[in-house]
Parts: sequence; structure tokens; C-alpha cells
Amino acid sequence: MTSIPLIGEAVAVAAEPRLAGAKIGVVTFPGTLDDRDAARAVRLAGGTAVSLWHADTELGDVDAVIIPGGFSYGDYLRAGAISRFAPLMSKIIDAANSDAKLPVLGICNGFQILTESHLLPGSMIKNDHLKFICRDQTLRVENANTAWTVDYTDGQEIVVPLKNQDGQYIADEKTLDALEAEGRVVFRYVGFNPNGSRRDIAGISNAAGNVVGLMPHPEHAVETGFGPESLDGAPRDTDGLGFFTSVLTKIVGGDK
Repeated sequence: MTSIPLIGEAVAVAAEPRLAGAKIGVVTFPGTLDDRDAARAVRLAGGTAVSLWHADTELGDVDAVIIPGGFSYGDYLRAGAISRFAPLMSKIIDAANSDAKLPVLGICNGFQILTESHLLPGSMIKNDHLKFICRDQTLRVENANTAWTVDYTDGQEIVVPLKNQDGQYIADEKTLDALEAEGRVVFRYVGFNPNGSRRDIAGISNAAGNVVGLMPHPEHAVETGFGPESLDGAPRDTDGLGFFTSVLTKIVGGDK
């Protein structure tokens, strides 16, 4: 069945037709919640979203991959611990570490899966207040030179929704020092640390900058009229769109 794009999607593709050939895979695990939101964000940015199933044994010809949020396998054992062994994850790990350096974005549960897969260092544990939290969260862009952030600027502040219960990023001091020294802290919480993450870290990257994980949800801030506001009430409803336009910019060869 052919789906009819909503107005925003049609406008995005019409505005940047050269991006439509970029294929972004969006992975679904049992318990994934935000795969359709991530796919919609890709389409709003002008790209083509490709559905991927956790049990697939091939990635196909996708140009990048998004591992979206949710509660894969109900967070049984530990958030992301089972999904890390899905057949498709071995392909994603290989592609991310290959010479081609496939861009991979892990959002919330996707971030947890990336740490469990050792594509990113550290781990995610229960929020320090031991409660689920849902709020609009201000982030500061600390590194605008990754595959997923080139359409932002260093020091820029954005507002995107956050919703998690296992969102506390932890790592040993040596790892944290290395992330800071190498510019691999990509996002930091501003004004309020919602989960106790070490050094207010909201998102990090691997050394090459093709793999990025973050706890807040940029896919929920991609369309005018349907997103967060800043503390002063100003609309910030498209602050998350830059993630998805950034990777398309990289793919089509428009690197900054």
C-alpha cells in the first residue's frame, strides 16, 4: 500500500530533491517505540527512510542507520543487553567500524544498545532519582563536526524532548577524561541534569565521529507546531531536525 506523505514531508523533499536518494535505515526491535517517528524525521529532512528488522541478516544498501528509542525486549536483564546480540546488530557493528564508517545514530534505547555493543564507551544505568522523567530538555552542542551534527554550530543550544528511566550515563574517570580531551562529548545537559549523567553528558561519539548516541529525542522536534518550547516560551519545535539534515549533508557530499 502506498502511503500519502503529510504536507511537511512533501515540502521537505521538494525543497531538497537531491537528498531523496539518501537511504537511512531505521531499526525496529521488539519493544521499539519511536521507529516511525525517526522515519518521519528522515523524510521531513528530505531523505528516504528504509525499515530494518532486528532479525534481518543484511543491511542492504542503506547509507546510514538510526537505532531509535523504546524499550527493546522490555529492558529485560539490562537496557539494550539483548538487542546487542540481534543478527542485524553484527552487521551494523561491522559497517560502523569498516573503512566506509557507516553513520549510526542511537537515540535513548538506541544509545543504550550502542554502549552494550561497544560501539560507544561507558554504560547507562537507572536515573539517579530512580524515576521515569519526561520533559523538554536544553542541550548544548559540544561537537558540530560529527556525521550527525554538522548542521549545528559548536556551543549552540537546542531544546528537544527527553523521556527515560535508564538515562544516567556513566564511565570511569579515565574514559570520561578521554572523551573530553578528544572532543567526543557531543551534547551536554544545560540548566538541569535530568538523570545524574556524569559531567552532564547527554551524548557522545566514537573516535571517527560516524557513531553518535544521545539520550534525548531529536525526532520529536522536527516539525513546526509539534515540538517543545524554550523556557521563555519561544517555539523550538524544529531544533532536532538538524540531526537528520546533517547526515544527509554528509551522505550527498556537502561536508562542512
